[in-house]
Amino acid sequence: MEERYITAIDLGTSKITIAVAKVTGNDVQIVYYNESPSQGIKNSSIYNPTMVSVNLKKAVKEAEDELKIKITKAVVGLPRYYVKQETANATLNRTDGDAPISKEEIEGMKSMALEEYPLNDAKKEVIYGAVAQSFSTEDYINQLEKDVVGMVSDTLEGNFKIFIGNRRSTSNIDTAFNAIDLAVAKKYFTPSVMAKACLSEEEIENGVALIDFGAGTTSVTVYQGKIMRHYASIPFGGKSITDDIKNESTISERLAENIKLAYGACMPNKLQNLSEKVIEIRKSDNGPVHINVKYMSEVISRRVEEIVDAMLYEIQSSGFADNLRSGIVLTGGGANLTNCSNYIKELSGYNVRIGFPRRNMISSDCNGVFEAEAATVIGMILAAKEEVHIVCATESATTQYATAPIQRAAATVPPATPAYNPPTYKAPAARPATPTPTHYEPMESTHFEPAHTANAPVPPTKQANPSQAATAKVAPTPAPAPAPAPKPVKVEKAKENEGVLIDPEEYGPEQAKPKKIRKENVYWTKIKMAFDKGMGNLYDMAHDDESKQE
Repeated sequence: MEERYITAIDLGTSKITIAVAKVTGNDVQIVYYNESPSQGIKNSSIYNPTMVSVNLKKAVKEAEDELKIKITKAVVGLPRYYVKQETANATLNRTDGDAPISKEEIEGMKSMALEEYPLNDAKKEVIYGAVAQSFSTEDYINQLEKDVVGMVSDTLEGNFKIFIGNRRSTSNIDTAFNAIDLAVAKKYFTPSVMAKACLSEEEIENGVALIDFGAGTTSVTVYQGKIMRHYASIPFGGKSITDDIKNESTISERLAENIKLAYGACMPNKLQNLSEKVIEIRKSDNGPVHINVKYMSEVISRRVEEIVDAMLYEIQSSGFADNLRSGIVLTGGGANLTNCSNYIKELSGYNVRIGFPRRNMISSDCNGVFEAEAATVIGMILAAKEEVHIVCATESATTQYATAPIQRAAATVPPATPAYNPPTYKAPAARPATPTPTHYEPMESTHFEPAHTANAPVPPTKQANPSQAATAKVAPTPAPAPAPAPKPVKVEKAKENEGVLIDPEEYGPEQAKPKKIRKENVYWTKIKMAFDKGMGNLYDMAHDDESKQE
């Protein structure tokens, strides 16, 4: 099967998340995942495309350098705030009422609902998507999409939920991507695709409320009967909690965010030992700032309670509050707050769990892929996997050359080469002979004199300089005969104070000269042994006499 890359980008209020997946058939492997700080985004909507493009370009470049690929496209999520939902109906008069209803007719009705729905202000509004709620025929009403396919009818009527957003928010996405020469493959309404990542089929069928607790926006999506029934969002989230900590403690936003991540918790009465801790922050200009963890937990709990109350109101407004058999699934960065899921359970009465990306859907060794805040990008990747025309990256030129098989050239007859004629060897010019010394100077005191025969003739060279010949003691033999054994030089007696051993008492016992055992010591030893023996015998005899007298 052919491999292809899918790149998903989530533009969040506090961070930009980028994930790259390698898709082979139904196999999805996340090969890259990274989160970086964002600027120019508020409530999940871009208000400054220039600032976003700077951080986005850096994030994409890091992914390309690590994977050795060229990212040309990306799927991106639409803003989750400033979204309203409307109800629309579409009717199809079929030409052949006896023919079964096909899947293509259902998709055509969805397109009809998107194209023909009247917007209040087409210049400011745009349709994010449409979700079919039910279908009706001449004989049956409120049928699900999977059930109506294959039925026969002269007319088909569909009931849809239309989600409408701000056009400026979507155009700012295009502006930011065009600034870095990156095409948008598709824009997804993220609440409709997150269910693929963190919800099971049983939960979607039995009824569940998916709460995405983000930084700038918190949204709730209600599913029942495998259909998305309701959506709503509020402009409050994790950043609101950070601002509360910052204002209460008079510290910077960055420091407040770090404290929230390290010690943020709900339900102060259930913190046990953590409630007794006090955080001390030292400032250079003023005195230290003390933050009680229990008091900070009370501040966080009040804000979370406000957000949860808004979500519960939207669940009641959906009309499916009593049909949520699977309870609430909490996802997003806010789900990492300690005791957050337990607090929502206490406030709502529903069973609450944290929604992590399902491991049976993807495989990855990257850090952070299976955390709650990664559900959005993973959901977009799973949605893009079903659209085979989406290819977001290609391998770089260096990688293609490294992995491409070697092409063997066709066999050809090489041209005849001329015979090789080695150059003629020329002997080097003879070196000048080394001049033979005319005499040798004697050494100071240690030298060897070769032995000469009694009648050995004197070499001519010695006769040429009689004044030097008289002082020379060594004469080389002209013949190449082997030299006789040398005569050792007489060793002179060492001068006084030379060769004296170092005093052992002054410089250590290692220099001490071994002592000889004098013979008289042997005699004295024998005499001492005899004397000791005699004295012992005398003592024994005296002791025996005393005992007898008693």
